Amino acid sequence: MSKERQRRRSRGSAWYWKQTDCWYYTAPGSQKRVRLLALDGTPIRGATCRKEAELSLARERTSDRWQCESTEEVTAAWSVGRVCSEYIAECERRLRQGSIGTDYEKEVRRYLNVFAKYCGALPVAHLKRGHLDAWLQNQDKWRSTATQRFAITIVLSAFAHASENFQVKHSLLGFSKPPQRPRLHSISPEDEASFYRAADPCLADFIFAAIHTGLRPFCELARMSTGHLVETPQGMLWKVYSSKTDKTRVVPVSKLVAKRIRQRLQKQGDGPIFRNRQGNAWKKPTAGGLFRLARRTLGWENDPVKGKYSCYSCRHTFAHRMLSGYWNKGAGCSIETLAELMGDTPSVAYDHYGREWGKHYQDPLWAAIGME
Repeated sequence: MSKERQRRRSRGSAWYWKQTDCWYYTAPGSQKRVRLLALDGTPIRGATCRKEAELSLARERTSDRWQCESTEEVTAAWSVGRVCSEYIAECERRLRQGSIGTDYEKEVRRYLNVFAKYCGALPVAHLKRGHLDAWLQNQDKWRSTATQRFAITIVLSAFAHASENFQVKHSLLGFSKPPQRPRLHSISPEDEASFYRAADPCLADFIFAAIHTGLRPFCELARMSTGHLVETPQGMLWKVYSSKTDKTRVVPVSKLVAKRIRQRLQKQGDGPIFRNRQGNAWKKPTAGGLFRLARRTLGWENDPVKGKYSCYSCRHTFAHRMLSGYWNKGAGCSIETLAELMGDTPSVAYDHYGREWGKHYQDPLWAAIGME
C-alpha cells in the first residue's frame, strides 16, 4: 500500500528539511526560507524538535523581521544598476571561494558595467525585453553571435540571482539568444610546424600539448600539475579538472605527449607542468599575446583563415583530427568518444564538430546519393 501523501504546510508554519536536519519557515509573501534558531542562537536540529521550532517561530512572529514586503513592493525598490551591482558582488564572493575563475569575474564586471551605463537608473519594474535588445544593437563591436550570447547570459544570470535571493520580478525570462555559430579553425600540420619555429619555445610546448590533448587551454591545460598525472601499464593518464564545468575527468595521453612530459618533469620537478619563461603557469593574456606575436611574425594577420588562429584553435584542431582519423590511419572516432575526451556532452560535440567534420555522419549522406 502506498504511503498517504502528506499535505503541504501553509506559509508561515515551521517545517523540517531533512537535507540539512534543520527547521525553517517561509514568511507570507516571500519565497525565501529562513532558518529557525534556538535561544542561544544555534539552529534547531532534529526531526523530533517540532515543539522547539514552533516556539522559535512564535518569537519570530512577534519581531520586526516577520513583516515582509510584497514582491511588487520589493521589485519597485530595485533598479537595473542595483541588480548589476549585487551580481558583481556575488561573483567577487565566488571568486574568493575559488568557485569561478578570474577571467569570468572580469567579464561579468565589464558587461554589467556597460549594461548599467545604458539603463542602470531604470526601475526593474519598467525594464522590458526591448531595452536588452536595443542595448545589444547599440554595441557596434559585438558582431559575433558568441559575444552577444555571452552578454545575454551574464545579464540574465544577474536578474536570476536577484529573483532567487531578493524576490525581484523581471520581464527578461525567456529572452532568446542568437543561434550558436561555432568558429571552427583547424590548424594544418604545415601551419603547426611553422608556428613552432616562430613561437616562443615555452609557448610552442604548451600549444603542442593543447593540439594533442584537446584540453581547454587555460581552465584545464594551464592548470595541470604533477599531482594530476597517473602512470598505468597502458600509458599515462591525466586527471583533468575544468572550472568551466566543475567536473573532473580522466583522459589518456598519447605516447608522444607522455614522453615530453616525463622529460620536462626531470628538469623542472613538481608544480605546474607547462610554464612560461618566468617559471609560472600560463595565463590567457600572456599566452594570447605571444600567440599573436608569432602570428604577426609569420605574416598571418591579413590571411582570412590563418589570421583567426588562436590558442583555442588547438582544441578545434584536436577535434578535427580525431574525427578524421589523423592519428589512427584514417579511422575517425565517434562523437561520443570525442565528447568524453574533450569534456563535452555528445549533443554539444555534434553541434560544434559533427555536422562539419564528422566523417561517420557524412559518409552515409554521400552513400545515399551514390557518391561513395
